[in-house]
Amino acid sequence: MKLLLLGNPNAGKSTLFNALTGGHAKVGNWHGVTVGVKERRSALLGMEVCDLPGIYSLDSMSLEEKITRDYLAAHPADPVLLVAECANLPRALPLLQAAKGKAVLVLTKRRQFERAGGRVEGGALSVQLGVPVVFSEGKRPRALAKELGEALRQPRRAPQGGGLEGYRPEREGLSRLDRLLTNGWFCVPLFALLLLGVFFLTFAKGAPGDVLKELTCALFTQKIASLFGGAPPVLRSFLQKGLCASLGNVLCFLPQIAMLYLFLICMEESGLLSRLAYLTDGFFSRLGLNGRAAFSLLMGFGCTAAAVLTTRGLDDRRMQRRAILCLPYIPCSAKLPVFLTLAASVFRRPFLAVAALYGVGIALSLLAARLLRGERPVFLMELAPLQLPRPLFVLKTLLFQLKQFIIKAATVILAFFLLSWLLSSFDFSFRLCSVEQSMLARLCGGLWWLFAPAGMGDWRIAYAALSGLVAKENVAGALAMFYGAFPYGRESAAAFAVFVLTCSPCVSAIAATAKEVGWKRALLYAAVQTASALLLSYLTYFLLRGGIVCLALAAAVPVALAILWRPHEGIHRRGARHAQTVHR
Repeated sequence: MKLLLLGNPNAGKSTLFNALTGGHAKVGNWHGVTVGVKERRSALLGMEVCDLPGIYSLDSMSLEEKITRDYLAAHPADPVLLVAECANLPRALPLLQAAKGKAVLVLTKRRQFERAGGRVEGGALSVQLGVPVVFSEGKRPRALAKELGEALRQPRRAPQGGGLEGYRPEREGLSRLDRLLTNGWFCVPLFALLLLGVFFLTFAKGAPGDVLKELTCALFTQKIASLFGGAPPVLRSFLQKGLCASLGNVLCFLPQIAMLYLFLICMEESGLLSRLAYLTDGFFSRLGLNGRAAFSLLMGFGCTAAAVLTTRGLDDRRMQRRAILCLPYIPCSAKLPVFLTLAASVFRRPFLAVAALYGVGIALSLLAARLLRGERPVFLMELAPLQLPRPLFVLKTLLFQLKQFIIKAATVILAFFLLSWLLSSFDFSFRLCSVEQSMLARLCGGLWWLFAPAGMGDWRIAYAALSGLVAKENVAGALAMFYGAFPYGRESAAAFAVFVLTCSPCVSAIAATAKEVGWKRALLYAAVQTASALLLSYLTYFLLRGGIVCLALAAAVPVALAILWRPHEGIHRRGARHAQTVHR
C-alpha cells in the first residue's frame, strides 16, 4: 500500500514528503516545483509515500497534471493525503473525489492565513467533510506521523455538508507590495539590479566571491600541495598534479557557486520568481514559450539537468522541446569554473568577461527559442505568496546543493581526473614520462585539428574540451593539470569559452533530456549542439582576429556599388498607336 500526497501546486506536499520520509525532494515557493512522482519509504509510517505533482482538477492540462491523473487511476485503492493551504481550501476540496478509499485533509500555512484575518476550525471542518483534518505546521516529524497514522485508521464518514462554517477566506485582491512587484516598470529593473549586484559580488576583482576563491585555491595549490614535496616522484606527481591541481581547481570555485545558489534560493523562497514569470509572459509568448519558461531558464543557471525536468510544467510537448533546446545555452554552475579559469588567465577584468559570457548565453538561448517559435501559447499560473526567505530553510537548501556539488567532485570528477593523470603520466610500459610521450598523447594525439582553426592546434585542448561532455567541471581541472594557466591568447580563450558555452550539456543533462523526449532526440540534440559549438568557436576566433574588419570591407563593396549606381531614366513608348506619348 502507498500513501499518495495530492493537492494544488505550491501547497506544501514536498515539504510534508520530506518530513515523513527524511528525503530531500526539492521544495520552493513557486508553482510546479514537483514535476514527477517521487516515492520513498517512511520509517515513521511504515509505508511508502508518493509525492505527486500539483494539480488543480482531474481534467489534465499540463504534462505534470497528466502524470498525477494517470498515477491516481493506477492506484485507486491507496489512501490519499489531500494537502491544502488554509487560504485556498475551497479550491482544493474538489480533489477529494479522487480518493476512493481512506483520505485525510492536511492543512498547511495556517499562521500566514490567520495573520491575514482568516480562521478555520478543524473539528467542524472534519464533520462537514467526513474526513479527518490535520494541521501540519509547527509539528515535529514524529508527532505529525503519529497524528496522521491515527487519522488514517479512522473510518471514512458521510459528509454532513453545511458549507465551510467557521472559515473566512483570505481577502481578495493584491496588496500594495504585490501591486508594486507586478508592475513591470518596477520589478524588471529591480531584478536586473539584483542580478547585476550578485554578479559583481561574485566575480569582481576584490569582491567577496573573488577573495574567497583565491583563499580556497591557495589552500589546495600551495598549502596542501606543499605537504607532499618529499614524497617519491610517482606519488608526488599523483598528489600534486593529479589530485591537488585538478580537483582543487574545481573546488576553489565553491564559494562563488554558493553565492549564485543563494541568490536563486532567495528568489524562489521570497515569491519574486513567480512574479517575474508573470511579467515576462508577454516577452516569452513571442518566442513560442510562456511565462512558466522563466522557471526553467532560471533553474538552468544552477543545473541544466534539473532545469530540463522542470519543463514538464509547460503545457504541451512542442513547447517543452523548444525549452529543452534553449537550456544548454544557459550557463550552468558547472561552466562557471571554466569561465573563471579562462578569464583570470587572459583578461585583466574577469568580471566583465564572465558577465559578457553569461549575456551571450542568454542571448543565444532566446535566439534559439525565436528560431524554433511555434504558435502563441496559453499561460495560466498562480502567484506564490510573498514572504521573507526563512533563514533556516535557505541554509539547509544551500548546504544540500553544495553537498551535491562536492559529492559529484569527489566521485565522478575525481575518477576522471585520476584516470587522466594515469594516462598522461605513464607510457604503455607504465614508466613515468612526460605528457607528450604518454598513453593519453598516443590515444588522443589525432584530435589536434579540432581547435586548430581557433589557434589551438593541441590535442590537450581538444581533450579538455571533450571531457566537458562527461561533466563541465572536468574542463577546468584538465586545463589545470596540463597547463596550470591557459597558454593561449585572448582570441583563443574567447573561442574556447564560446565552445564550452554552446556545446552539448553533460551526461546527466543528456539523460534528463532523454527521459523527456527520448534517446534518439536527446543524442541528436547533443550532436547538433556540439557541431554548431565548434563552428561558433571558429567564427569567434575569426572575428576577433580581424575578421570583423574583413567582413566590413567585404560588405562595403556592394553597398558602395549600390550607392554609386543610379539606373538611367528610360523613355518608354506605349506602342505604335501612342507613339507621341512619352512616359518617364
